[in-house]
Amino acid sequence: MLKNDISTLAVDHCIFSIIDKAVVEENGPRVVASGSGLTITDGAERSYTDMVGAYTRPNSLGYGNEEIARAYYDQACKMHYAGTVDIVTGPMVELAQTLTELAPGALSRAFFTSGGSESVESAIKIAKHYQQGSGRKPHAYKIISRWNAYHGATAGAMSLTNHLTVAQSPDPRLPGVSFIPNPQCYRNPFGMSEEDYFTFCADYLEQQILHEGPELVAAFIGEPIMQANGAQVPSKAYWQRVRDICTKYGVLLIMDEVICGFGRTGTWFAAEHFGIEPDILTMAKAMTAGYAPMGAAMTTAEIADAIPHFRHVHTYSGHAASAAAALATIAIKKRGGLIEKALDNGVYFQSELKAALGDNPVVGQIRGLGHWHAIDFTSDRATKALPNPEMVTAIVNGIKQRGILVGAAGTSMEVAPALIATREDFDRTVSATVESINEAAARFGLAAAA
Repeated sequence: MLKNDISTLAVDHCIFSIIDKAVVEENGPRVVASGSGLTITDGAERSYTDMVGAYTRPNSLGYGNEEIARAYYDQACKMHYAGTVDIVTGPMVELAQTLTELAPGALSRAFFTSGGSESVESAIKIAKHYQQGSGRKPHAYKIISRWNAYHGATAGAMSLTNHLTVAQSPDPRLPGVSFIPNPQCYRNPFGMSEEDYFTFCADYLEQQILHEGPELVAAFIGEPIMQANGAQVPSKAYWQRVRDICTKYGVLLIMDEVICGFGRTGTWFAAEHFGIEPDILTMAKAMTAGYAPMGAAMTTAEIADAIPHFRHVHTYSGHAASAAAALATIAIKKRGGLIEKALDNGVYFQSELKAALGDNPVVGQIRGLGHWHAIDFTSDRATKALPNPEMVTAIVNGIKQRGILVGAAGTSMEVAPALIATREDFDRTVSATVESINEAAARFGLAAAA
């Protein structure tokens, strides 16, 4: 089928998410034909190096990985799906055991889902079932989230979301949800230093719990590293303070690792960077490297055992073939030492970016961990003034014209490649980024560094 045929049929028959329909109708959808390793080829047979992990960052092992595909195929031929409720398969149980070994702290019980939004929905229900069913907080139903959070697009997960256009979906939403300031790097609404602002955000949680009534607050949810505006890495002290506050008031801490998990930040789970243990942890995306729909919500034995009857179900929970794909994904990452390599690559990439762009007048901050980084732009370094959005778009497009795909995230651009990316891939990305930034800066009347 020709590209134009696919584009026309897509516009006629597909509903597109997030993007305005008129934009798709005018420009056509982006047709992807094939991929191998980090290389992706579009419908016009143009090839690019994917340094953003397939837009929403699930692609952690590149395209065309036959080992994962074979694991899925072999299990599908043997037993693809057996049911749910009390029905289990070998791959499902093996995956639950493997996740127990990888997850931080005492997390040892997994409820499987088909993706990130379902994982968050499951985490909400685990928290409420535990608080109410155990008698610890018989009336607890409230969840505290954060500004600019993204936790999914299903009804419950969307209620916790304050980012992207899904946050503007019609009400009503889940009752009892409130939002507090998020630990945003570089620029924040109050003009504080990063350290002071992170402390303010953590302390705000305690005040919000007291305002809502500790006996009514079931959980606090947060991404360990937020995606809004690109790889927002808070301080270790922030998360440790949050952990202490949650423990003090009997509020369950849900860490949403749907994006961060399975090596994206150079550890199996980003919680490890901050030295904390969540009560519930959500995961998906890189769990199967994007080769099959799969996610999970994990919790401790103490919490799970206090829920004698979990009133929750998903048709494809514990899907055997998807579990096999997840096991293969984990095995590849372990065998290749890819998690450790990602951490080292992140240090190298940041060093190279800062050496090349540290004095650039439009670069406000370079941040990130492992294989997830952001460059935050500004039109005035002295005041941290917002950049022209068209400049950010021009930079991302300029990098694409040089054969590399990166992402745009508000005032930032993101780099989040699969864990198979090499130093050479990062070097090429640095070169293309520097050239594109200087080109865009000149175009918008902001002199680039000499």
